[in-house]
Amino acid sequence: MRQAAALRRLAVRLAFVIAVATSAAPCLSDVHESLGAGDTIRVTVFQNPDLTTEARLSDQGTIMLPLVGEIVLANTTTTTASARIAERLTHGKFLVNPQVSVSILEVRSRQVSVLGQVVRPGRYALDGTSSRLTDLLALAGGIDPTGDDTVVVMATRDGQAVRRTIDVPKMYRTGDLSQNLELQPGDAIFVPRAPVFYIQGEVQRPGAYRLEPEASVLSAISLGGGLTARGTTHGLKLHRRSSTGKLFTIPVTPSDRIQADDIILVRESLF
Repeated sequence: MRQAAALRRLAVRLAFVIAVATSAAPCLSDVHESLGAGDTIRVTVFQNPDLTTEARLSDQGTIMLPLVGEIVLANTTTTTASARIAERLTHGKFLVNPQVSVSILEVRSRQVSVLGQVVRPGRYALDGTSSRLTDLLALAGGIDPTGDDTVVVMATRDGQAVRRTIDVPKMYRTGDLSQNLELQPGDAIFVPRAPVFYIQGEVQRPGAYRLEPEASVLSAISLGGGLTARGTTHGLKLHRRSSTGKLFTIPVTPSDRIQADDIILVRESLF
């Protein structure tokens, strides 16, 4: 009978180990990632289901546990947190040789904000496989059609605010991925709206269009569907704002370059 009971206890212990390993498998980074304020964790104590607790770390990095009370777990890994809880249970003489498992349910302390013209703006968790700029843009669904190719990364390094402007497509065109920054908790990515120009008058589709690099008046007319039957490229004019915000008008030719917020006026032919 004693041998059978011992075998049963061994089987239960093995089942616990397998269950813990299985639950931890999707979060292999838990062992390496530090817990922080806002993270939600599950604390499991072997053979003591009444002590199982799901809680969110407070702003002070603490949680409340049955028997143990308030305990600080911020800046610890799940392994260290498990050991700290087990130590408190042992020191308080609540359990003998307690086996404790801590797993992360939701990460809020290690997050990056992705804002602006992306498909799904919001806050996204960093982990061991998604900490680069392009990783976070992908998690946010990518830059939407109204977004600029150049994104802004705002961060704090060594106590100093840092602002980096990065041309994402250029990284892939040149093969230089040194600008694919590794992000840290609290960083923010902002995708501004792409610059646009306006075309009015005798074109097929007057309206606002995305401004491409080195765009000319002629390419702008093409984006507008070309001239109408009454349109002409003679006497083209362009409205542009100065650095002080004052609007002025200048004559242009089809080969002239255009700038953001320019308004191209295509006149009607007199003949």
